[in-house]
Amino acid sequence: MREHRLFIYFITIIKSFKRRGKRMNANEIFRKTMPFVWAKLLLGIATIVVSALILAILLGIAWLFKSPGVGFFMVIIWLALTGIVRFILNHYIGFLIKAGHIAVITEAVTTGKVPDNQVAYGKQAVKDRFATSNIYFILDKLVAGAVKQIQRVVGKVTDAMSAIPGMGAVTGLAQFFVSISLGYIDECCLGYTFYKKEQKAFKSGADGVVIYWQNIKTLLASAAKTMLFVVLGLAGITLVMFLIFGGLVRILHMPSYMGFIGFVIAIFIAIAIKYAFMDSVILIRTMVTYMSVAPTTELKFDLYANLCKLSAKFRELFNKGREEEGQPPIEAPPAASTPGGSITSFLTEGAKKLTGSSDPVAPAAPVAPAAQPAPAAPAAPAAPVAAPKTESGGDTVFCRECGTKNPRSSKFCASCGSPMK
Repeated sequence: MREHRLFIYFITIIKSFKRRGKRMNANEIFRKTMPFVWAKLLLGIATIVVSALILAILLGIAWLFKSPGVGFFMVIIWLALTGIVRFILNHYIGFLIKAGHIAVITEAVTTGKVPDNQVAYGKQAVKDRFATSNIYFILDKLVAGAVKQIQRVVGKVTDAMSAIPGMGAVTGLAQFFVSISLGYIDECCLGYTFYKKEQKAFKSGADGVVIYWQNIKTLLASAAKTMLFVVLGLAGITLVMFLIFGGLVRILHMPSYMGFIGFVIAIFIAIAIKYAFMDSVILIRTMVTYMSVAPTTELKFDLYANLCKLSAKFRELFNKGREEEGQPPIEAPPAASTPGGSITSFLTEGAKKLTGSSDPVAPAAPVAPAAQPAPAAPAAPAAPVAAPKTESGGDTVFCRECGTKNPRSSKFCASCGSPMK
């Protein structure tokens, strides 16, 4: 019997090593998903070409008038039209390329292999998961908006912590890391929707945001590694392009406003290169980190109420997930259900996650009164109650401490935060 158990144990170890061997790292995924990288680059080049054609037409009009004022006015029109072209191409083509890339990356991270015809696979995966591109656009915007809103609220807490000696630099650096990762977290949440094929898309998107919150410290560590890569890479590409176009303006003795146009075109080229190569590298690295923790994350369901309270976008995303499953939407989310029953407690935990501090709101030295938490206001007197209600009926239960009626599934009282026993 003992030998049989040892045999099973060794077989399990061998299988685990085989699974580890199949796992692809970020560099391998980047090399094997180059078709999407080239597609992004071609989209960027197409934007530049269309922008250049518009510029040529407008400069031709300015040449006919032979007036510097008209030329300057045409440059303003060119910038506006270029912005419109970029929005249309990115909205209707770029988003779909990104979605297909995310689907293939998710497959590579979770299974250890890239589909043979990855472009066709990505296209079909997006079609099967979202049915129409409009659903994908809505989900993408809701996830991105929810993540940003949550971060802004948590940022207010970390800003208040900057009054603590030595914490200003820590919180500022944490905010900078988060600002970098925010651009890719929504893609990770969308990747989770491809991973959870058995769930509805909006439900998986809401779960993805909760997973982001629960693993924010791990994701920030990944963002820290890519911070310098983003900043220095973009600055270097822009500088090289600016030197090239600036040199051409000087050599050809072009008017001064052509120098400004050359600088703008250099920025467009730098953005196209960043969008195709740098963004793909960072996206893959972030998704590898995210998908390494997402499947094993045990979702804390009390976070849904807290995040609904903090973010209207998350509440909308959460309600769409409920509608998909035939449940009524939540118009007024319940109060925070963390121990203590307050949003302040929830945000304090978020500040701890962001800074890694064990007690970010308790400074060693005295601080200004404004930095101290406000004393709890006494509860408004209600109708006299002889004794706290403890009875329950139907789908509701009364709190033993304050007598407030709560849903039977509640873990904590929505009024006083006491545990529902």
